[in-house]
Amino acid sequence: MMNRQLKLFCGILVVLILFACNRGQSFNMLRPNSVVLAFGDSLTYGTGATAGMGYPEQLNKLIARKVINAGVSGETSAEGARRLPALLDKYEPDLLLLCHGGNDLLQKLDRQQLRDNLQQMLMAAKQRDIPVVMIAVPQPGLMLNDADLYKELAKKNKIPLVEGALAKLLADPQYRSGQVHLNAAGYRQLAKAVADKLNELNMI
Repeated sequence: MMNRQLKLFCGILVVLILFACNRGQSFNMLRPNSVVLAFGDSLTYGTGATAGMGYPEQLNKLIARKVINAGVSGETSAEGARRLPALLDKYEPDLLLLCHGGNDLLQKLDRQQLRDNLQQMLMAAKQRDIPVVMIAVPQPGLMLNDADLYKELAKKNKIPLVEGALAKLLADPQYRSGQVHLNAAGYRQLAKAVADKLNELNMI
């Protein structure tokens, strides 16, 4: 009788563990003193708008949480993958917003290498138990659409993805500064799209 109960208990435990693993990330409500790290290249830095009008700064006001702008203009994903771990250790953020890969796509660098570099960034956050929301970057072309690899990585890693927002904004001249960057109004709309995703996740 005892062996049967033990087997039943072990079976239930295994099912619960498998269920937990399959759920992917868990998201908690961001506290008033929570820190959000916005990591990326020029689209995170805010190139195309005046200082302080990038999407991290505008998101800061929308969600009333500290959002750190960790964008570096011109950075490739390989450089970003090397830079991110130290920032995660320095700031210990409650959430990582990842928007990277635009320079790889513009320079037509190896797609598999971009995929691997983004995966490396996601793993750096996972190893530190930091949840991630990723922002899809469009691939260059006449019709702007998200590069497929962002959806693939989001599905593989079971993380939320802000889809279509950048592609839509970069296709609209009123929100664009040049061909590959947003203006202040565009970054405001991107910040709103991210805030909507956080609201959907019950984080704010």
